[in-house]
Amino acid sequence: MFGICSTSATLTKYNVLKYGAKPNGRTDSTQAFLKAWNAACGSADTTLIYVPKGRYLVGSMDFKGECKSPQIIIRIDGTLVASVDYHVLGKSPNWLSFEGVSGVSIIGGALDAKGPSLWACKASHTNCPSGATTLSFSNSNNIKINGLLSLNSQMFHIVINGCQNVHVQGVKIIAAGNSPNTDGIHVQLSTNVEIINSSIKTGDDCISVGPGTKNLWIERVTCGPGHGISIGSLAKDMKEEGVQNVTVMNTIFSGTQNGLRIKSWARPSSGFVKGIQFVDSVMRNVQNPIVIDQNYCPHNLNCPGQVSGVKITDIVYQGIRGTSSTPVAIKFDCSAENPCTGIRLQNVNLTYMKKAAESSCSNVVGKAFDLVLSNSCL
Repeated sequence: MFGICSTSATLTKYNVLKYGAKPNGRTDSTQAFLKAWNAACGSADTTLIYVPKGRYLVGSMDFKGECKSPQIIIRIDGTLVASVDYHVLGKSPNWLSFEGVSGVSIIGGALDAKGPSLWACKASHTNCPSGATTLSFSNSNNIKINGLLSLNSQMFHIVINGCQNVHVQGVKIIAAGNSPNTDGIHVQLSTNVEIINSSIKTGDDCISVGPGTKNLWIERVTCGPGHGISIGSLAKDMKEEGVQNVTVMNTIFSGTQNGLRIKSWARPSSGFVKGIQFVDSVMRNVQNPIVIDQNYCPHNLNCPGQVSGVKITDIVYQGIRGTSSTPVAIKFDCSAENPCTGIRLQNVNLTYMKKAAESSCSNVVGKAFDLVLSNSCL
């Protein structure tokens, strides 16, 4: 009926309307959603929480494990909306937070966080709350997010933190290109995460990859506007877990600030980046299509001014093609103390103003094959 197959013979359904939710977009339905969750979580069956068509006004909600139910499917045919007053949500770290859960699937639906009023507050430099992440999963496993729309998040749209086995597919993320800190999907301290067939338009990184990420697969993702797909920023802390085994393939970047980026602060760190494959990316008028920046310091404020301890090794760029909006399409600015090693460029064809683009290298060791560039610094 809902396109979900379950091995369990029993599927117990919980309709949020039966718990008092009102689909009018005006009546606060927060408690109804939490009651439906508690009922589903406490059941020993596979459960379905159903959100029918309509608009549901909800505040910050924490959905906590450990649940008796082995699988909780949240099927959303409606839209969850935040209060138009950004203070209501803005003082919470998350809008929808799942912590310590297992076997949770979110299917369909839209989340409208009403972010623009908070962005405007931040732009005017008045005393504003930092804002909420729209959807957060922490310390959870076997998670699916399928066909969800996240609109105008106050801060990050989706955060995957300390999770295992997460499958994100067919997600649409939309926020203005100048919206602050609205990263599309942020992954950290997580293993076996897939992000497939998704479209991200936002004001910060389309996908950001934090420390402790291992076995991340990104495929068929379009990005723009936004700041690209970024590993980092790393070296925020001295003791930091590394990033390894990341594959990014079949991506399209349109009018973004960056394409494929690795960034670390210039300070000591135990962090590392290794075993990264960037394959088959199309750049359309991208400012920095390929960049490794180990002197990352946005707005040049309070820069550490040291050298990055993050070791970057075994990075492959293969089949990267399209147009750069600046003359230097490839920029490797690596650590003087820990040069980037094992960097491999293969079949890279990037142009600027219909001519071969340039590359710039600092403290990098690697090889280049089949390049179309006016000069290759590798």
